[in-house]
Amino acid sequence: MTPELKAGGLVLRALQPEDAPAVHRLINDWSVVRMLSRLPFPYPRDLAEQWIDSTRHDSAQGSAHHFAITRDGSLLGAIGLVLSDDRRSGSLGYWLAPSAWGQGLTTQAARRVIEWGLTVLRLEKITADAAQDNAASLAVLTKLGFAKTGTSSRRFVSRGQDCPIDLLELPRTTFLLEAQPPTEAPVPPAEAVPVAMEPPKPRTLLVVAAALLDAQGRILLAKRPEGKRLAGLWEFPGGKVERDETPEQALIREMREELGLDLTGSCLAPFTFVSENAGPFHLLMPLYVVRRWRGVPTPREGQTLEWVAATDLGRYPMPDPDLPLIPLLQELLG
Repeated sequence: MTPELKAGGLVLRALQPEDAPAVHRLINDWSVVRMLSRLPFPYPRDLAEQWIDSTRHDSAQGSAHHFAITRDGSLLGAIGLVLSDDRRSGSLGYWLAPSAWGQGLTTQAARRVIEWGLTVLRLEKITADAAQDNAASLAVLTKLGFAKTGTSSRRFVSRGQDCPIDLLELPRTTFLLEAQPPTEAPVPPAEAVPVAMEPPKPRTLLVVAAALLDAQGRILLAKRPEGKRLAGLWEFPGGKVERDETPEQALIREMREELGLDLTGSCLAPFTFVSENAGPFHLLMPLYVVRRWRGVPTPREGQTLEWVAATDLGRYPMPDPDLPLIPLLQELLG
């Protein structure tokens, strides 16, 4: 089902039948509808109701996800992803009321939906298109990292004619690389003027994670909350190892801060590790198996917690570095 997403001050939620009057009023504007190829002008009210009903059906089937773009409870527009038959790619579409133009809201909403589609749905790419005279939409797509792949033409019902369109594409690898958090590059002393500088080597980022096991052999997963990078993905609890910390010290601290657990004196059993190139840095993540602790896991940072059987881990969308850990844990607990 279509989830609720947050993008800055915007809330992106599934469309509801009661949105029909607002959808009809906002779309029934020539400056909006002329850029939407399949809609007539004037735009009838019953068409808004039919469209909203179809989005709810598509969401239940998993074939498309359409979101109402809202701010302070008011509907401003809509944005959606229509998935390919093989669920490996999606097509992005959106519209926004003229009163909300020029505020960067389309970019904000689209970036969140794209991140959700590429990370949670694990789409390989997202495509989009726009009329060549729709400079604003083309600028938004370019800002989001889309690259032009070709041109075509399409019948625009409201205009009553075929119009040239640009075709664009954003691969998953491109988006994830550009979405990596910035890293600090070392600054050489002012008096040092090297004759030739080698390209900076990727910095190693050391993070630590825990597979907490309960008495039934289930593993605790945490879902990243809205507002955080990679929101909506499930992961093994843990975090960054700070300067002058050992991985064990960092794990004890993270479990206390994230979950309210006391791991002091517990058996932290090193299990395996992930070593992966993550663009601007190299990720090194040791995983510890933890079977004893004091306290009850409590989400202290807005995350959602769930105890999951090892056989069900593959059903939960996870960040790429966590995926190789699934078969190893299944073998351990099988």
